[in-house]
Amino acid sequence: MSLVDRDRVVLWHPYTQMLTAPAPLPIARAEGAWLYTEDGRKILDGISSWWVNIHGHSHPKLNAALAAQAREMEHVVFAGCTHRPAVELAERLIEILPKGLARVFYSDNGSTAVEVALKMAIQYWRNRGQPERTKFITLRNAYHGDTVGAMSASEDSVFTRAFEPMLFPVERVASLEELETSLREPVTAVLIEPMLQGAGGMIVWPAEFVAGVRRLCDKYKTLLIADEVLTGFGRTGKMFACEHAGITPDIICLSKGLTAGYLPLGVTATTGEIYDAFLSDDRAKTFFHGHSYTANPLACAVALASLDLFRDEAVLSNVSRLEKQLRAGFEPLRALGDVRVIGGVAAVELVSGKPGYLDGIGPRLAATFLERGLLLRPLGNVVYFMPPYCIMESETAWVLDQITEVLRAASR
Repeated sequence: MSLVDRDRVVLWHPYTQMLTAPAPLPIARAEGAWLYTEDGRKILDGISSWWVNIHGHSHPKLNAALAAQAREMEHVVFAGCTHRPAVELAERLIEILPKGLARVFYSDNGSTAVEVALKMAIQYWRNRGQPERTKFITLRNAYHGDTVGAMSASEDSVFTRAFEPMLFPVERVASLEELETSLREPVTAVLIEPMLQGAGGMIVWPAEFVAGVRRLCDKYKTLLIADEVLTGFGRTGKMFACEHAGITPDIICLSKGLTAGYLPLGVTATTGEIYDAFLSDDRAKTFFHGHSYTANPLACAVALASLDLFRDEAVLSNVSRLEKQLRAGFEPLRALGDVRVIGGVAAVELVSGKPGYLDGIGPRLAATFLERGLLLRPLGNVVYFMPPYCIMESETAWVLDQITEVLRAASR
């Protein structure tokens, strides 16, 4: 019985209509930018395995860090205990994060990193004697994850609609003018995906907009949360997307590239001022949030090794080189739709009579790309390419040829 047949008997895949979905890819191994299937196919990972794999698959230095840590300690409860990888990773992150972020809270994925931020912001104001501050402001087309708070902060969409009875209301804006109007009443925080909105359609914002959000949050004395789950660790060409605008958020959410695609780990980092609001002889002011695998030593060790690669190798230079190649390669696609490129991400939003995630062109294009040996997952009518940073120029050129040929053929 094949791996696919066995899968079909027992598994339920994410974001997958199991009745009509094509058979899953039986991946046997992976190396660099490539996936190798059980039945002998070689497929380029054009989405960094859901945006997490930044240095390439099965990287020898990351493998070594994981193995070394496993020999030392695999896990320990983080309530009341600590360990070297967690401390060292927090120290290293604080060194490179936007200046002013001083405390690291660990969780286990991007959604929970955002969930932590929302709860942290709510309780910050409660601990300071302002429990009436319960409203969040987010951006149109936002996507922040699949937990209840993260879904509430996300745009009303097919991702969230089935769960609407569970969600709390937020206010959504699409411009600085709308944001300033909304901020005239006290709010808990403004939550944004700086520079690049991912699952909402690979939408690129100008740095001036991000700087303007920080300026308005300061003016109206509220918190700014930056969801850098996707954009952190070089994806937009800077280590963190906030650097494009030269700002520091009050809270930043990190995951995905944090462990280079090896293990689940989330970080919510914040300022000393927010941290101090939870220090009290009153135990009710404790931040009552945690996960069984908080600060998992294996994940922290791989994250440290990933930061070593950024320090010791030309990782961000590779992203810069990739961005230039993507801009040149996607430019001819402007005849087919709106082209957007930032750092190691390129997207084209195709003209569509039914724009959005449910546009049937997405699955059709994905199947065509896969026939050519390229793994892409279009967001409906938005076709994007987001490879590991280790991809070679010749491999990128081949991908750009495939995308151009497929999209031109589909537009005829």
